[in-house]
Amino acid sequence: MKDGRGYEKYIADIGIYGGFFGIVGARLWDVLFFDWAYYSNHLLEIPFVWQGGMAIQGGVIGGILAGIAYCKYHKVPWLTLLDILSPAILIGQSIGRMANLLNGDAFGAPTGGNFGILYPEGTLAHATYGAQHLWPAEVWEGQVDIIIFALLLLFQTRKYAPGQCACLYVILYSTLRFFLEFLRGDYMDPLFLGLKSAQATSLVFIIVAISSSSSGVASETKLIQNKHKNKLPLGELVLFTTGDGEKW
Repeated sequence: MKDGRGYEKYIADIGIYGGFFGIVGARLWDVLFFDWAYYSNHLLEIPFVWQGGMAIQGGVIGGILAGIAYCKYHKVPWLTLLDILSPAILIGQSIGRMANLLNGDAFGAPTGGNFGILYPEGTLAHATYGAQHLWPAEVWEGQVDIIIFALLLLFQTRKYAPGQCACLYVILYSTLRFFLEFLRGDYMDPLFLGLKSAQATSLVFIIVAISSSSSGVASETKLIQNKHKNKLPLGELVLFTTGDGEKW
């Protein structure tokens, strides 16, 4: 959709570069934070993405870094474009969770009852837990991604400082991911203070996003205050100034 600023001509290229480096980032994130115990002894298998093992957090970071590099090269305000594209990222994530469901990965832990998802034989979920009912963690994440998508669109109808929509995306998604990790069952080993790797990194992202958003608000407020300081006193209207400095 065109908004009169001419940014639409960059979207396709950013999508291509962001998509490629998003795959690279997603793979490296999974290797380093989830499966390093295995891949440290099988380094040649790291590029084998068809074997599975992609992490959305690394994918988003890789895609964003590629987009920033592209914007810097073309002298385009990258924060503005990131704000524009943030809702679309969530649509991609939601579709990805649909794929997880169909593929039987990124699955939940056993519910301990007769409710939940039963995965068929041949899936990683079934190989891990057999015929147990599992929490629909990936389904719920995909559904809430759509809700966050709608919230970001509503947020974009108001005035905000550059980067704040992107920060809101990071805060909302990272919060979602933090709590859903308690239901995930595809990996269980804690990374830090009893938290899983995705939970620990989500907390870091939330803190950074809140700090960045607050800085943006402070900068915007200071800019508005400076503009008001430069305004003439109320009731003073200057039509022109004479040579001796007298105002009319």
